[in-house]
Parts: sequence; C-alpha cells; structure tokens
Amino acid sequence: MEILITSLTLLTILVLVVLIATGGRPMVFFRGIGEVLSTLKTNRGPLFWTLVLVALTGGFLFYFYAPPAGNVGAEQPIPFSHRVHAGVKAIQCQFCHPYVSYSIHPGIPPVDKCLYCHRYIIAQHPWIQKEHKLFDTRTPTPWVKVNYLAEHVLFNHQRHIRKNIQCQECHGAVETMDRIKGKHFYMEFCITCHQKKKVNLDCWLACHS
Repeated sequence: MEILITSLTLLTILVLVVLIATGGRPMVFFRGIGEVLSTLKTNRGPLFWTLVLVALTGGFLFYFYAPPAGNVGAEQPIPFSHRVHAGVKAIQCQFCHPYVSYSIHPGIPPVDKCLYCHRYIIAQHPWIQKEHKLFDTRTPTPWVKVNYLAEHVLFNHQRHIRKNIQCQECHGAVETMDRIKGKHFYMEFCITCHQKKKVNLDCWLACHS
C-alpha cells in the first residue's frame, strides 16, 4: 500500500511539473520528447560510437587510477615498503615492531633499527642518507599514523600475540603492500572477531579497562 501511495504521489508531482513547465499545454512536452527521439534515431550511428568511446575512456581511467589509489596508504617521510621487507625479504614483523610480545603497544621502529641493516645495504641511497641525518641529529623518523583506534579503547598487543593471533588478521596482508593503507578500527570489528573465536566479550575486562 505504501508503494502505491508513493508511486501516485510521484506521478502527481510529475504531472504538475509538466503542466507548469509547459504553461498548461502538456502536448508541447510530448512533442519535444518526440523530436528528441527522432534526432537520436537519425544520429544513432555517431551517438553509439560516442557512447562506446566514453565508456572505454571511463573504464581505462578507472582501472588505471582507481585501484592503486584505493589501496595505497599515506605517503611516509621515508618510502618504506612492507612488500619488500615483510614479503620479498621475509623479515618478521617483530623484528621492526619488537614490543608486541610484551607490551600494550607494538612500537614504531627507531632510526637505528633501520640502520641496523642499511648501514651496509644500499647505504648510499638518498633515503638512507636521510635516515643517517635523522640518526645523527637524534631526530625520530616522523612516520605518518595510518591505523586509528578510539582513545577510550585499550588494545593489548601482547595478549593477542601470545594467543597466536597473526598480524594479518587485523592489519591485512601487509606483506603485499608497499604503502600501508591502514584502517579505522571500530567496535563491530573487534566484537565479530571475539564472537568467532569465542573469547572474552566483557566490556571492562576485554577492551575498556
């Protein structure tokens, strides 16, 4: 019944708009539509190829620009590739984020952690030289934050690591990413995971302690 009332209301509005726009002569509107359809029919060949060209151009632009833009995270001060380090080189996450197994926070790698390897590997690369400058001036690398959690939520990395929760379960396949896209973590994400694993769902003991 509601659908019928809505349809009649929209039809009434459409009729009123046509009457007002044509000064009470609705046939002018229908003659105009007929002329437009006749013009389209006469030029259907050029119109068809124009639409094909627009569709191909739009498809090319979407597949060339949209997927990369949708999967690339914020630009970092040092172009660190997780795909190269965690994927190709198979460096364990805890090597760079050493505090996850015994702390609430995972820890952001300090400058000297990067230089542990890069004092010898591509040591003269301009970005590595920038790391040396940061190290020499005792300046922390100003990494850009990409993962966000509400301030009133306590996420204990140590507890999850000790339960053998893999980093990818929350952060995605970081070993395939050059620039981490990151995410905003909401309560639904955590509750769904806890329900699936049949673990603690108590508000204060789980997340809001």
